[in-house]
Amino acid sequence: MAIDLSEYQRWQERFGTADYAFGKAPNYFLAACKPLLPKSGKALAVADGEGRNGVWLAEQGLDVLSIDFSPAAQQKAGALARERGVNVAFELADVHDWNYPKAAFDVVAEIFTQFSTPAERARKWAGMGRALKPGGLLIIQGYTPRQLHYGTGGPKQIENLYTRALLEAAFRDFRDLRIVEEEVEMHEGASHAGMSAVINLTARK
Repeated sequence: MAIDLSEYQRWQERFGTADYAFGKAPNYFLAACKPLLPKSGKALAVADGEGRNGVWLAEQGLDVLSIDFSPAAQQKAGALARERGVNVAFELADVHDWNYPKAAFDVVAEIFTQFSTPAERARKWAGMGRALKPGGLLIIQGYTPRQLHYGTGGPKQIENLYTRALLEAAFRDFRDLRIVEEEVEMHEGASHAGMSAVINLTARK
């Protein structure tokens, strides 16, 4: 697992506290996608951190694999899964270089994983697309460049932020592509708190 050690250390320290940086509740957009989820099947939670989203997907009856490169995060994610009484499989992985299995998942969710450079993002998104089964559901939420005005979470590098054009280009071969930009008051732990500029995507492979 070839990773940027400074980035690794930053997330290890961020997740190495008792508090859950983004809270224990699922991301609000992911939760809003519940009607789109299959009743059963396999889900991949990409860069799932402390597990709030992967655990929630497991609570919906899905067989979840949660991947992240931070052992500190996955330790807390495992504790959250036990607390909620669900089974989640965890794998330490660099989401940019992980061997995404072909057509293995019914759902792939990527929520605020904007530490990726443009080149890393391209590899990650290609892998996510490959991992979805035909007809599988893709769920993405990220910050837009307007988030730099708010400073309530997310990266400071504009090239790491998502735009409609970027998402449309990356997932133009998907069907039922729905992209919505919104500015909302978010309260997801101490790390996402306040007015936020986000972009939401759902699509079918």
